[in-house]
Amino acid sequence: MSKIIVLAEQSEGSVVKASLSAVTAARQLAEKVGGGFDIAVVGHQIGEVASALTGYGAERVYQVEDPSCEGYTAQAFAQAFHKAVEASGASFVISASTAKGKDCTPRVAARLDAGMASDVTGIEGDSSGLVYVRPMWAGNIIGRVKINTDVQVLTVRTTEFDAAVSTGGQSPIESIAAGIDASSLRMSYVSLDSVKSDRPALTDADAVISGGRGLKEGENFEKIIAPLADELNAAIGASRAVVDLGWVPNDWQVGQTGKVVAPDLYIAVGISGAIQHLAGMKGSKTIVAINKDPEAPIFQVADYGLVADLFDAVPQITAQLKDR
Repeated sequence: MSKIIVLAEQSEGSVVKASLSAVTAARQLAEKVGGGFDIAVVGHQIGEVASALTGYGAERVYQVEDPSCEGYTAQAFAQAFHKAVEASGASFVISASTAKGKDCTPRVAARLDAGMASDVTGIEGDSSGLVYVRPMWAGNIIGRVKINTDVQVLTVRTTEFDAAVSTGGQSPIESIAAGIDASSLRMSYVSLDSVKSDRPALTDADAVISGGRGLKEGENFEKIIAPLADELNAAIGASRAVVDLGWVPNDWQVGQTGKVVAPDLYIAVGISGAIQHLAGMKGSKTIVAINKDPEAPIFQVADYGLVADLFDAVPQITAQLKDR
């Protein structure tokens, strides 16, 4: 029987939702190759996080502790996760395709001398021949790749795997000391300068309202986009163009070089629909586009399109929602 291990992320004492999508991918893979899966989580004083992961059907939860892992650095976390993979004897290593997952997991693969497939959206075949499906060229080509090494490492696109739901079990926790020599690390955690918001996180929200250059100036995100987002309890996103102009924070960028989202509702306001932006949102369940240019590429992927001046249309929609 093959063994799978999920490299789970935690932030400020809580499990990162994206890691639950990796658990779903592990369950799907286990059905194809047989065996069960473990979960590993890395940090310092993370007993509560490990306990929160015991209800997802893992055979074992590895709690990997080290003072060097109190804040994230790729070098320290890669060493710690490698220790958990060795302890589990896993043949398959899975993590979510998040910023940290993309940063850390390739280092784990290098330590394991393992082949890797990134941004996987589907798993095909069985134990005699697994094939991993992944988008290429901004999603214009869907590739199918095989990994030929004994240990196989994957990062999975969280928009394609639903977040796992607790099964109510109680997996045993095994605490492991990562044993990291802090003096050997060439980087150290200093601080995290993050964007604080009362809105849902962009990658977790059920609805996302994104704005583009059609808004004409950054102040209109607050005047036009924010009121609509408030009515829908939505996250706010943006195209790369307006991020590059400095209108909104980098954390809001949706697209190939930003965040990949797939909410139940995605509303694109004043966004033309460049291929780089479409790569980050075309997996959304329902896409609504508002643009005064009827030839805008965004309408090719939209479920509903409104050819109108956003400065008239969006306030009217917001007003109608307020009167519900």
